[in-house]
Amino acid sequence: MFTGGLRLTAVAVALTVLAVTATQACTTAPGGPAARTSTPAPNAPPSAIRPRAGPATNISGGCAGSSAEVEEAAAPPGYVYAEWIGCGGIGFARSADSGRHFGPAMTVPGSAGASWDPAITVAADGTVYAAFMHAGGGVSGRSMYPVVAVSRDHGAAFTQVHNDLPPALGNWGDRVFIAAGPRNQLFLTWDYGPSAAQVKTLCARGGSCSFTKGDFNAVIQASGNGGATWGPITHLQPGFPRGGGYGAPLVAGPDGRVDVLCVAHPADPVTGTVQPGYEYFTSSADGTHWPAAPRKLWPGQGTLSVAEWWIDGDISADAAGNLYITWDTQTAAGDTGWLTYSRDGGRSWSAPLRVTPDTGSAPDIVESAGGQPGIAYIAWQARAPEQGYATYLRPFSVERGWLAPAIKVSAAYGNARIWPGDTFGIASLPDGRISLTWGSAIGKSKRSAIYASIVTI
Repeated sequence: MFTGGLRLTAVAVALTVLAVTATQACTTAPGGPAARTSTPAPNAPPSAIRPRAGPATNISGGCAGSSAEVEEAAAPPGYVYAEWIGCGGIGFARSADSGRHFGPAMTVPGSAGASWDPAITVAADGTVYAAFMHAGGGVSGRSMYPVVAVSRDHGAAFTQVHNDLPPALGNWGDRVFIAAGPRNQLFLTWDYGPSAAQVKTLCARGGSCSFTKGDFNAVIQASGNGGATWGPITHLQPGFPRGGGYGAPLVAGPDGRVDVLCVAHPADPVTGTVQPGYEYFTSSADGTHWPAAPRKLWPGQGTLSVAEWWIDGDISADAAGNLYITWDTQTAAGDTGWLTYSRDGGRSWSAPLRVTPDTGSAPDIVESAGGQPGIAYIAWQARAPEQGYATYLRPFSVERGWLAPAIKVSAAYGNARIWPGDTFGIASLPDGRISLTWGSAIGKSKRSAIYASIVTI
């Protein structure tokens, strides 16, 4: 299902995708996502709020080949950090002026070769943690595991690289997410399975790969020393080694509380055959003690298809601790993006609100960023059959609902036949504006690049 397609049995496939299209943490047809009828920005009643998108800037231009699947983070007073697949491994660029300008792109240390699925977070002291998945090993065997590169000078250089090695060789590993807590704490989730040999993939033209069979489990680990060492693997779902977890985006609060959204597909306990999936929520007061099983969220809205190849699900928190979850479902009516929010730490959730206005079954990749108390910014990347990929943003309030019509942030449409990545980046800036980054192959380009824009509300 996830990210750049770099599962152990699909590392070569993913690298081929990056090479062919560029040299470079659901219902779709097996050969690729079906066309949608349109991707208009939804309408809303007149509002005094008028979001305005700034120019889109290519921030990956210094990297050879394609760049895709970006994640981002922001920190005071005006830092913006972007991390993506590209630059011969994992690419990185930073801005020190709230996204107005980005420095040259670089390759994150330790990422050369088979690396994928970037994730990034910033601690309260400004330390930047750039995580990614990596396939490594020697004559004794191969393994797949998260890697965390550490910068203590606001992303100017990464001077430490820590490998989070699995318990044994030959494992399956995919889609890492990372969040910084208080007192040098880090929390890291990933998709872990004891046997990569059990995993079977289904790869889409113009996309990455989903799974049809295998050992998948959403797991979490904690570090109390900035990623130098990691605690034991904790399963967030029952049924190991076939708990069904594909990925688990998370947020960590200043009090050490950790909230996780688990994207999971039930797997047959005997054959490992994957079934359509759902979103699940779980929470821990300290990031180390977890409920026996997560809570299934709004199954009546539809399922996540087996053929879905993108990261389906995101979680964010605003300044007051309200939680926001976005995802998309695939039904006979098409692919639909959703939003639900919680004002009590995840004990109860609002009825789902539809995010995306279009019809058809092409992907709606939906993400969010929390803002001031009661405010979130909902974004999605969608594909229109004629125009191609576009990225949209719309502000939301838990008190008033949608605050303004959606705006199209990406000025140009991206080639629908070229993979933009399984994620895009979104972050709330300290000055109240919103930073967006996304992958796209514009015009006649055969290569995806990473673009950045700042939205003023």
